[in-house]
Amino acid sequence: MKVQKTLIAAAAAIVFAGPAAAQQVMFMTGPQGGSWIPLGGALKGMWEKAVPGLSITQTPGAGIANVRGVDEGKAQIGIGNSSTTVDGLAGRPPYPKKVTKVCQLANLYPQYFQVVALADAKVNSFADLKGKSLVTQPKGNTAEILTATVLKLNGLSYQSLARANFQAAYTDAVSLMKDGHVQVFTLGTTAPASAVMDLASARDIHLVPVDDKTMNALKKENPGYNKLVIKAGTYPKQDKDVPVIGYSTHIVVACELPEQTVYGMTKAMAQNVPAMAAVVKAIEGITAKDMALDIGVPFHKGAARFYKEAGAM
Repeated sequence: MKVQKTLIAAAAAIVFAGPAAAQQVMFMTGPQGGSWIPLGGALKGMWEKAVPGLSITQTPGAGIANVRGVDEGKAQIGIGNSSTTVDGLAGRPPYPKKVTKVCQLANLYPQYFQVVALADAKVNSFADLKGKSLVTQPKGNTAEILTATVLKLNGLSYQSLARANFQAAYTDAVSLMKDGHVQVFTLGTTAPASAVMDLASARDIHLVPVDDKTMNALKKENPGYNKLVIKAGTYPKQDKDVPVIGYSTHIVVACELPEQTVYGMTKAMAQNVPAMAAVVKAIEGITAKDMALDIGVPFHKGAARFYKEAGAM
């Protein structure tokens, strides 16, 4: 009888050990047509291979929605933008409250806020957006928030435009531009962006530069923004450098994820930079020290442990 009880107890231990060892997590990435979805696919494969029992379900998302998703327990991993994640930690709009359950895994690469106008729309500055038709991401997304902020800093608003459209997928926004239904497309992603290249294959386009007045006012509001340059030749017929608003793409995780899991995820990324760079060229040459850059988001203890061991922190 004693032996039977011992066997039953052992069997129960095995049953309950199974789900504990298998970690099912949700990973929120980006909108259709952007670089975050393919990057998410590469990371999913990398992490599942490196961390025994880890099973990741990937779903589309957007910077602010991803941070909120992780904070609210709807996801455990998300791709975010440094500027708006910092807004979340501070509890600034559009976040309804301070973000408290989100930790930093790794800093990755710069993002470029691109204001793309049809060449015949004659939009050479942000002030020229007045009376034009525009498409951006859904309200509350990083690029949409930045679009509204840029308009405000130039004495404009969505009401100052002929029409404002909000599309979740870059591909839908590009279709509106190709058909001439809108004149300006704003998005925050890598450069060159596949969506913009697609548009440039069908229509002549013009990148609208950020002016110093707008940049300085924006940086005063949120130090997570900085000026970047899209080099001449990045897009067809782009014959000069274009200064734009920039911020960083980074990976956040739920602070409650096991330390060993996050340690393994961080280590896998540092050891597989070429695999990530094959999907997003801007990641090329990134080091553990770059990944450990402090952008004002607290590091998960598993990530911090790896960076300290690697001498990057």
